[in-house]
Amino acid sequence: MATTYPSSEDDRADTTKHQRLDEYEQAGNDRPPFILTYPEVKLLGIAGVGFFIDAYDLFIINPVSTMLQYRLYGGKSLPAGLQGVLKASANIGALVGQVSFGYLADALGRKAVYGKELMLIIFATIMCLTVPTGQISPNHCLIYLTIFRVVLGIGVGGDYPMSASVSSDRAKIRKRGTMLCYIFANQGWGSLVGAIVFIVVLSAYKPAMNGRGEVSKVDGVWRICVGLSLIPCFGTLYQRLTLPEATRYNEAQSRAAGEDPDIENKKAAGAHVEEKPAAEIDGNGAGYQQAVPSKQVQFMEFVHYMSEWRHAKVLIGTAACWFFLDIAFYGINLNQNVVLSEIGFDGKTGSTAWEKLFRLGVGNIIITALGFVPGYYVTVLTVEYLGRKPIQLMGFFMEALFLAILAGRFHSLSHTAFIVNFALLQFFFNFGANTTTYLYPAEVFPTRFRAFAHGISAACGKGGAIISALVFNTLTNHIGTPKVLWIFFACCVAGFFFTLLLPEVKGRDPDVVYEEELAEARARR
Repeated sequence: MATTYPSSEDDRADTTKHQRLDEYEQAGNDRPPFILTYPEVKLLGIAGVGFFIDAYDLFIINPVSTMLQYRLYGGKSLPAGLQGVLKASANIGALVGQVSFGYLADALGRKAVYGKELMLIIFATIMCLTVPTGQISPNHCLIYLTIFRVVLGIGVGGDYPMSASVSSDRAKIRKRGTMLCYIFANQGWGSLVGAIVFIVVLSAYKPAMNGRGEVSKVDGVWRICVGLSLIPCFGTLYQRLTLPEATRYNEAQSRAAGEDPDIENKKAAGAHVEEKPAAEIDGNGAGYQQAVPSKQVQFMEFVHYMSEWRHAKVLIGTAACWFFLDIAFYGINLNQNVVLSEIGFDGKTGSTAWEKLFRLGVGNIIITALGFVPGYYVTVLTVEYLGRKPIQLMGFFMEALFLAILAGRFHSLSHTAFIVNFALLQFFFNFGANTTTYLYPAEVFPTRFRAFAHGISAACGKGGAIISALVFNTLTNHIGTPKVLWIFFACCVAGFFFTLLLPEVKGRDPDVVYEEELAEARARR
């Protein structure tokens, strides 16, 4: 095949694009990376909703499960098998959503897919509100709710690779990690708002439940708590559906199409191939002619890219770290009632159902406010200075340390010491691996494969979450909570060592690295 060289017009167009990109990257360099511009704040609002809903749902399922005990089973515990599947259902759906939406985002484009995951979330949430309690058996009510929580999970899972790639495509490299941290920090706000909403709605029902003894009114409490999550969904749906394609994605797809042999042959034969220059580099690619390779070509190129060990080991690192992290993280947070019982806020004390539920809500606020939210924002402030790898290594180390303390002294720690240790554990989850496992696949892989690689990594994490949700209660009953915490400790140690497979990505442009690798491969041929 003859070697072809770009025309002078192509050279000038390429130079102009790079000059605009350089100007975009250099703009605002005098400001700290955590100071956002208005377009960045707007993007934060659009992309952050999915993580807000994810954490809100993660939090709300615990009090919802407790409320369903009173509504369906007269205050007795939910059947162990159904309870585990109910808690795991959203994560099962998320695993499917992360892989499928991640692949589609790379193959079809972010614009073609973004917003569809939010439509799924809205549909599934509305269907969850229609559980016909009182009309079908209690077990069938749980099955009904579980089915639509799987659908909800598909939407929530799809948001992981979608929002990560949409944000990473648009972010300046010098503040890309900060922007992603801001978006992911919405998990903290989702948990905190969920705890506050539960307390406020429950308080509104106090006269009926506590005064008149109408415990069945708890049915209204959980439906309102779940339904309120629709507000931010509807608030950002239009913005997601109309968000233009990012220039970086358009350029990556056009470069990929330009390397196609048929196109090169046309150029070599002197045929005219129309190329449309990029729109302004403000992160939006409106006006850019997108060349999208077929879905089959996209998948085969991904397989070829990952067939090299230097790339495969990075995917193994991001996936394994997320897997081990989520076993511990979701094992703790999906089953906070075990922890709350140690500090006297598990909802078992109190003379009425309302008082028990209220104490449960107060306990959740204590846990969330002390460690959950602050950890995210320490990461926001430090990620561009410390780097991702040091934060992840430090996070896994500190998580292992506090899990070891809780496991070794589970029955002897005072309530105060237990709260302090648990709050620090939550803090280092979020000023640590819970945040950086989300950042890494969004920053280390080139735009061409970013969403699919992120989806695979996130799906491995949800696999760990599903394992925790399904086996935590059974394991706790068989071997006791301290031994389960030792298992979580071992997972954090494993995550620490898998992190060593990963490069530091601070200031690293994966598209430039990918172009250099392609140039090296062409030079060897």
